[in-house]
Order: sequence, then structure tokens, then C-alpha cells
Amino acid sequence: MPDDRLIVALDVPNAHVGLELATRIGDAASFYKIGLGMLSGGGLALARELKDEQGKRIFLDMKLFDIGATVEAAVRGLAQFDLDFLTVHGDPHVVRAAATGKGGSAMKILAVTVLTSLDRADLDASLIKPGDISQIVQERAARALSAGADGVIASPREAALIRALPEAEGKLIVTPGVRPAGSAMGDQKRVATPAQAIADGADHIVVGRPVWQADDPRAAAQSIAAELARP
Repeated sequence: MPDDRLIVALDVPNAHVGLELATRIGDAASFYKIGLGMLSGGGLALARELKDEQGKRIFLDMKLFDIGATVEAAVRGLAQFDLDFLTVHGDPHVVRAAATGKGGSAMKILAVTVLTSLDRADLDASLIKPGDISQIVQERAARALSAGADGVIASPREAALIRALPEAEGKLIVTPGVRPAGSAMGDQKRVATPAQAIADGADHIVVGRPVWQADDPRAAAQSIAAELARP
């Protein structure tokens, strides 16, 4: 059985390419992330295909943000697709609306704290309050979890801080910005290796480019799973 702690990000242009990639990876991965970039390229159709026909788990990474009524309606609509994870921004009003919208579905609402591509200079440009970025992530995580999130998205560097929160007991921590040793950082600024992310408290890691840009994506996924399996 593939290790479902590994979530492979299908950050490719459309559903056709995504399905082709998933086919190449085969049974080396059981969990896939489909993001906003593929929404206009058949992303929801791909989610249904991978879920219903291949038995894969699906993380729909939409990072929803809007007024409460709109978020609630959007999440209610998405809940019918039997997805596993859905992201929303971690603002408490958004999280509360999403938690209401999912109703009795098993879909987990994951709150985005601070995007892993951002650093302090980016937060300054966005008029986010001064202070250490890790502290801000921890505070946003606590508020999102208190508002009803099933878990949070956070960089590997903040996973241990969030896992230590009383609010995080029994909740999920999913970490993008994971790069196997020797991989390029790409547009991520707060990264860690797969094993380090899990050791620091993450339940799942999200890996994109190091898998789908590899000459052999299946072997790349297997290599990451092997790293996770090592003590």
C-alpha cells in the first residue's frame, strides 16, 4: 500500500496531463492535490476520475476566501464530490462558514495560515502586523482551529509550533514547501525535507515539482515514500 502521508501535487496545466501523470505514478501514490491553477482545465473532473475510478484520495486546494455566505455556499457545493481535504483561508469568519457548509460530510476543512511562498518582506508589503512570521502562523493556526477547522496548512518550519498548541490536539497538519534533499527550492521560501516535516509534527506532506518534473515520477514518489518509512 502506498503511504498516504505523501500527497502529490498535480500542478500541471489540465486534467489530461494530470491523469497521464497519475497513470505514470500508478500505485506509488494514493493521495493527490488538485489546485486552483487547474480549475479551468478540468480540475473537478479529474478529482472525480481519480476518486471514483481509481480510489485515490483527493485534496482540493482552492484556498477559498470571501464573505461567509459565499464561502458556505461554495463549500456546500464541493462537499457533494466526496473530497477528502479542502483549503480555505484561515480567517475565522471564513473557517466558520466553511465548517457550516461542509455539513455532515467527511471532507476536512484545512485552514491556510501564511502561504509558504511568503517571507516577512511579503507580509510587510501586504500590511500584515509586525512580528516574527512563525509567531503569526501559530496565532493564525490557533484561531482557525478554534473556529472549527479540521486542520491547518503550514510550512514545515512551523509544524512543531502548531503541533504544540492545545487547539491542535486531534487536528491535521499538512505541509507544502517540502523538498527532498538536493531538490531546488523553486518559489518556496520556508522548506524542509519530507522526513523532517513528519518528525516536526506534520500528518501529510505535499510534494509537487520534485515528482512531476522528474524523468521518472513513479520512482520519485517511491523514493519520498521510502524516506518517510525510515526510522
